[in-house]
Amino acid sequence: MQYNKLGKSGLKISEMSFGSWLTFGNQLDVQKVKDTMREAFNHGVNFFDNAEGYANGLSESLMGMVLKEYRRTDLIVSTKIFWGGNGPNDTGVSRKHLLEGTWNSLKRLQLDYVDLVYCHRPDPDTPIEETVYGMDYLIRNGLAMYWGTSEWEPEQIEEAYKIADKRNLIAPTMEQPQYNMFVREKVDKKFVPLFEKYGLGTTTWSPLASGLLTGKYNDGIPENSRLSRFSRIKKMMEEQGVFTEENIEKVRKLTKIAKDLDATMAQLALAWIIKNPNVSTVITGASSVEQVKENMKAAEIKDKLTDDVMDKIESILDNKPE
Repeated sequence: MQYNKLGKSGLKISEMSFGSWLTFGNQLDVQKVKDTMREAFNHGVNFFDNAEGYANGLSESLMGMVLKEYRRTDLIVSTKIFWGGNGPNDTGVSRKHLLEGTWNSLKRLQLDYVDLVYCHRPDPDTPIEETVYGMDYLIRNGLAMYWGTSEWEPEQIEEAYKIADKRNLIAPTMEQPQYNMFVREKVDKKFVPLFEKYGLGTTTWSPLASGLLTGKYNDGIPENSRLSRFSRIKKMMEEQGVFTEENIEKVRKLTKIAKDLDATMAQLALAWIIKNPNVSTVITGASSVEQVKENMKAAEIKDKLTDDVMDKIESILDNKPE
């Protein structure tokens, strides 16, 4: 496992990490959470991603039951604040909810602090200046080590940096954007100035496009697959123009490249992401130990992605932002 610096910080983060979205509390019980986390840790994963909104907090509670088995200094743990409940101040990234949401997350995770805390989405009802002040407070009071954003636009992140500089506040370290072979506009184009100017780190999510890049949908949508269970995910992918017959055909062609490399389609898709020097880590998910093992092998496939292989992949994808 390779360990990368998270942005300009001194934090070393595993190039492949493990997240709980859609699995902890929805598919996995305590024992399976323990088994999959242990398998990821044994492969060198040190970053475990979570959020207050995942399974309405149950995801954090399940992870918290397992984290105490490990030495805290060996782990990087995150939470994301935005969706904390139904009250008028339980949603968003106001200073009040950032503090109270983080307190509640720490209780569920059974931790004194998280390493990373994110604004899970931009909040149109809260000035960015207030959010920066709130995040600065969390870090200076030992509730988190670093803060970042998730699915923010580059202009919003730029404003956060400028406010932090002007007010002598702690600036964001990382962004958590969706990034995969079919969703790449932000990482491959829009964020490039932020990488160059601020050294922004990235902890990317949805590397397999909800399973599309595993090849499992090449012949239709199987029963019990993610798209059959979570209609909102399928709707999101359709709205993004990701779940299309054209892209499925591209996956069929990419699968042939994967076979030539003695890899699965999923491993090829993950290796393609961690090959990008602007990706600090890619967050993987799994519903079984076997899936964790398969995903982790992508770190070995990365070295097989020569310039020629990358050119073949790009010729099939034909979607590289100009």
